[in-house]
This record gives sequence, structure tokens and C-alpha cells, in this order.
Amino acid sequence: MTAARARGIFIAGTDTGIGKTRVVVGLLRALRDAGVHATGMKPVATGTIQAVSGLINEDVAAISEVSAAEASRADINPYCFNWPVSPHIAAERAGIVIDLAVISRAYARLEACCDVVVVEGTGGWLAPIAAQATMADIAAALQLPVLLVVGMRLGCLNHALLSAQAIAQARAPLIGWIANAIDPAMSALAENVEALQQRLPAPLWAQLPHARDAQHDTQTLTALAALARALLEPRALP
Repeated sequence: MTAARARGIFIAGTDTGIGKTRVVVGLLRALRDAGVHATGMKPVATGTIQAVSGLINEDVAAISEVSAAEASRADINPYCFNWPVSPHIAAERAGIVIDLAVISRAYARLEACCDVVVVEGTGGWLAPIAAQATMADIAAALQLPVLLVVGMRLGCLNHALLSAQAIAQARAPLIGWIANAIDPAMSALAENVEALQQRLPAPLWAQLPHARDAQHDTQTLTALAALARALLEPRALP
């Protein structure tokens, strides 16, 4: 360890399927290339596929592949459900209550063996995980600053501004946002990015072009290098 306490960050999204895992994997690769022991964490995952090793969640598999060897897969992903539905529905179907204390203990173990922990939320900022709790409660329990990934498509302005408003209401520090071009045919992409730069209360860290493969996305790796450096020097963060 290079610090008494690992540095952590919570990757939130404006929706599901907007590139949070792409950002997590790219950031972990950038940190690894800088010689940093870093791990990802996806506290709650929904939806599995059949693989040689058994049922897996593709996001968790991608994150685990680029995480530090010391990080336990069970700590990287404390809760995984087979159904690709909202976490609270999946947990109810499984007869399980998602426990913030379990997630906090898993994070503490990752924090103890790594220099940086990159935590990915599931769905959007207020995606429910229980009758009353949401993804925002996980970020609060872990006391992490938030990076918002905005899926650039029609409707993203409203989604991004509402998400930022909810993050502010939760008194969570929003340290920046990423513009991820999930729709390659989006009209007025540059104008939408500019509109968000004028309205979001945090800096734009990277603008990612459309890409299908998060694992071999060199453009993401390059774009997130500056954020990786900032995580290692907190004074560089807003």
C-alpha cells in the first residue's frame, strides 16, 4: 500500500447500459499501466450467462480480469443474481435482502489490499436495491466521491441533469462526468456535450467515442489516463 487509506471512487450512471463498465475497465487498465494496485468492485450485479466456469455476470468478469490479483472475486461482487432485472426485484426473487454492511465489509477488504478501489453502481443513481434503499445508499455507505457516466443519446440532457440534482441532494461529492457515445448516430452530439458542460456542476473528464469492446478499447484507456493520475493525487480533483 502507498497510502494509509485506499482511494476510492463510485461510478454512477444516468441509466443502465450506458457504459459504466467500459469506464471502470478503462480506468483500472490505466491505473495498472501506471503500476498501481487497483481493483474494481460491482457490489450488486444482475443477469448471468453460461460460461465454461459456470454462470457468470459479464460485467463482473470484465472487471475481475483487470483487477489486482489480491482482490477476491467474492469481495469484488458480493451480490449476483441470475435475472437481468432491477436489483430489488432480483433480490426478492432470490429471497435475499441486500445488506449494506456486507457490501461495506467487502469494500474494506478490497481497500486493505489495493491502492485504489473503483466501485461500479448498477443501473442509475436511484436504482432500487431494497424496499427503501437505492444505489445512492451504497455510495453513501462507502463514503465515496461520484463520477457520473452519461450515455450520450436522445434524452441524455434530462437524465444527466436529474442525476446530478439527485447526487447533490444526497450531499455526495460529484467530481466529474464522462460523455460516452452509446448511440453512434446521435444527432447534435457536440451540442449536447456543450450543453452539459454549461449545466453540470462538475468538469468533463473524458469524451468517449462509440465502441463495442470494453476490454480492448485503447481510446478509453487514453482518455481516462488523466483521471487515473488525478485519483493518485486527490489535490487534482475538484
